[in-house]
Amino acid sequence: EESSPKTWWDDGKYSSANHGAKSLKDFFGENPFSFPKAVGLVEDSIRSAAGGSDFCIIDYFAGSGTTAHAVINLNREDATLDLDTDTRRRFILVEQGDYFNTVLLPRIKKAIYAPEWAAGQPKRPATPDEAARSPRIIKCLRLESYEDALDSIDFDAPAGELALAQLGDEYLLKYMLNWETKDSPTRLKAAELDRPFDYRLQVRERGEIVERKVDLPETFNWLLGLRRQTRQVYHRNGRRYQVYTGETRSEPGQKTVVLWRETAGWAESDYAADRDFIAELPEVADAAAVYLNGNSVLNRDGSRAIEPLFKERMFAGIEES
Repeated sequence: EESSPKTWWDDGKYSSANHGAKSLKDFFGENPFSFPKAVGLVEDSIRSAAGGSDFCIIDYFAGSGTTAHAVINLNREDATLDLDTDTRRRFILVEQGDYFNTVLLPRIKKAIYAPEWAAGQPKRPATPDEAARSPRIIKCLRLESYEDALDSIDFDAPAGELALAQLGDEYLLKYMLNWETKDSPTRLKAAELDRPFDYRLQVRERGEIVERKVDLPETFNWLLGLRRQTRQVYHRNGRRYQVYTGETRSEPGQKTVVLWRETAGWAESDYAADRDFIAELPEVADAAAVYLNGNSVLNRDGSRAIEPLFKERMFAGIEES
């Protein structure tokens, strides 16, 4: 029989001033955030709403990162209670304030490193069981903003003139920068994907325009719908190979490999050596589909180019407008 949880809220235990602020002061030696939630309050909220150990907790207003801290604590609590469970509580946080970099992310890193802090210093390291139930990787995604896109637009006037000559009024009735900007970095400059690990965009940070690297492999994984299982890095003659394996939502149960490598300046012999190297990779042997950036002479069924699908899925709405 289902029933609502009884009320046990304790203003003293859950107060921001008494417990939320103290927790941050323990981490940083001072309180760098106004009115942080008490971690105990969030822990009990999660227990009430999601009592099991296989949930994803989403906080769209992450603030100082109390939700992440609470999830980490609950997973570790399972270890101290000797619970024979596969603890899989996860968290997704969303935040746009500058304190993402100054408070939220440092707090998560500190909470992962050690469970107890005082005056900005760890009191003790995590036990092996606590460490085993702590996050290994924190993935940070930054959404490109409208201003970022404008700052990274490159204009190709001859391309626009050619479109106008060929399409006339039909082109004028559409978005007139479609051809002029099709090879801008913000719309995926395919010619630069021969160096996929050094792709850059201009972004605005604290009122200034700065250049930042873009994680193209991870972006493509999202567009492909890849449920990633492994990530491996290899090197051949000083060239980096980044290999992902997993399953896609559209083809569950079939192994998919996404392979990125640096191909700038390659000659025909380099592509032949590349083919032989890829053929020997253990990830590729039993794959149903292999996606590769740039040109390839890989002779196997299921090999596909990344660039056309990347553009199709990321900019289909733009191209059709």
